[in-house]
Amino acid sequence: MGQEMADPADIRQESERFSLRSVLLVHAPADRAFAVFTDALADWWVMEYTWSGPEHLAELGMEPRAGGMLYEIGPYGFRCDWGRVLTWDPPRRLVFTWQIGADRAPVPDPARASEVEVLFHPDAPERTRVEVEHRHFDRHGEAAEGYRQALTAGWQELLSRYAAAVANGAG
Repeated sequence: MGQEMADPADIRQESERFSLRSVLLVHAPADRAFAVFTDALADWWVMEYTWSGPEHLAELGMEPRAGGMLYEIGPYGFRCDWGRVLTWDPPRRLVFTWQIGADRAPVPDPARASEVEVLFHPDAPERTRVEVEHRHFDRHGEAAEGYRQALTAGWQELLSRYAAAVANGAG
């Protein structure tokens, strides 16, 4: 599992009170950029950001369809679903719920979950602009603004690793 990071300066971030938008360029066509983001999650996700942790994580994945789950499988087959795919439109658009609370506990009610939208815009034949908007932090209650601030650094690290995974041929 590749855990290298791309140059963090290559990721631009803007935030509002209840949303965070990150933009980066990856050197791959949109179909491959989409595939690495969705099919090769374990190649770039920070394993310390999982409940199982790097020592016990057995699988990390995303079911490739609207209604599919983002999940991890840990020790003894324990499965934790931490998001639901709302829009699956390869290689252009992906939207999923973020059902992880500010306290890192699962949020079973999707009405109390924030949402992540990822857009893949071809920029050149072998280059894609990836836009990630994590929005509706207000659904996380009183911790919303602090959670958005914490995830600003979190998405910076995740997307740096994602860009490195694309560059290193993941997927």
